[in-house]
Amino acid sequence: MVSSETRYEFDLSGGHPGLDLINTVSERTGDPVEHLLEYADLLAFARQSGGIPDEEIVELTAAAQAAPRQADRTLAQAVRLREALYRVFRSIAAGGIPDDADLDSINSVLCEGLARARLVRTEQAYRWSWAGDCSCLERPLWQIVHAAADLLTSPDLERVKLCGADTCEWLFLDESRNRSRRWCDMSTCGNREKARKHYRRVKERAG
Repeated sequence: MVSSETRYEFDLSGGHPGLDLINTVSERTGDPVEHLLEYADLLAFARQSGGIPDEEIVELTAAAQAAPRQADRTLAQAVRLREALYRVFRSIAAGGIPDDADLDSINSVLCEGLARARLVRTEQAYRWSWAGDCSCLERPLWQIVHAAADLLTSPDLERVKLCGADTCEWLFLDESRNRSRRWCDMSTCGNREKARKHYRRVKERAG
């Protein structure tokens, strides 16, 4: 189904479109909260992350309303892509080796997008664009998976980290000078974890 209302303001503290997509689930190892509940949420994420111009969002919204079952299938595809990205980047952040099946899932969407990828000239530079019908419902996935592939092949890959909070499991790009960032967001997970540690210390002293 498609809703005209945006029920969630997406947190983009991952610092990268692929990581921000991964982070559309909160508290993965606690009580998980899904934020991609319908195709409209995927469009809201694309709009908030700057991946798709507003005029294309309007076209995609109309296309999804005209084909709700296809919109639901595309949402399911987006969730599968997100989970494959999560497992790959989490494994890398933990020093492991990603599963080939997850890379195959990513490559499947990547190949579809690359078949539509085009370089276009702007006034001062060049950028990637996507040929064909702007109302193609898979359009939001192409730019995300393209960016994720760029990160996987970039030296910045070693800057991908897992939030240090016990139940968070969000991933982020550590762009701090000394690579000492520990939390997806200091104002949320960082403060909560510091409060928990303080509580444990106080309890131990009192015990």
